[in-house]
Amino acid sequence: MPRVALLGLPYDGSSSFQRGSAEAPAVIRQAFTSPASNRTTQLGLDLDRYPLHDAGDVPLTDPAAARDAIERAAARLLEDGYRPLALGGDHSVTYPLLRAFRGRYPRLTLLHVDAHPDLYDQFEGDRYSHACPFARIMEEGLVARLVQVGIRCMTAHQRSQAERFGVEVHEMRNWRGPQQLGLEPPVYVSFDLDGVDPGFAPGVSHREPGGLTAREALAIVHAMPAPIVGADLVELNPRNDTAGITAALAGRLVKELMGRLLEG
Repeated sequence: MPRVALLGLPYDGSSSFQRGSAEAPAVIRQAFTSPASNRTTQLGLDLDRYPLHDAGDVPLTDPAAARDAIERAAARLLEDGYRPLALGGDHSVTYPLLRAFRGRYPRLTLLHVDAHPDLYDQFEGDRYSHACPFARIMEEGLVARLVQVGIRCMTAHQRSQAERFGVEVHEMRNWRGPQQLGLEPPVYVSFDLDGVDPGFAPGVSHREPGGLTAREALAIVHAMPAPIVGADLVELNPRNDTAGITAALAGRLVKELMGRLLEG
């Protein structure tokens, strides 16, 4: 049975527009462990039967050193035989997380759920902005295939980038369900909570109407083929989270992702 480790990444030094996602790991953990719900996944797996390793938060006070620190922390977990489930933080953390996977899975598929494709070559002068991680990932050949779901803010530049890198973009206007994805394992999942419609997930920095429902988001997680070898959940901004609605969804997504990471 695979082992799963939580890894907190309290970092929002590469965010645009608003800060606040650095506060998310503690909030997600609280929602995940809340007695308001139980620890059984919606697919019927009782998580209490499996030991949970929480690797704590990576100290990320120095933006210049954050990427290396994230990569080293994720690499240590992989070397110890864990499948990491990282709690961000802004979306820039996905790039160093995937660098830790380099060479471990030569045909890795990356499923990216988001309102935004995050494919800018640079954003506001920063090549490592949370608007750019998937450009860096594809430039370095860290994955064999990038599949994006929930997209509804595709600029002309990012459309050109998607064509350049061969990204499979499933825009929300054409979304028919996870059966259209044709994913092949192994899979890494990067889940930005603003991929979900703000009516279900208001606690994000960039609210974009017309996104996935909470049910559709869970269906994507449930439909992925095993093995899922790693995941990150990012861009919760607790400062904007009305009544903890988004945190509750994040807690549920952690449970469902953890259940899937324990397979295969």
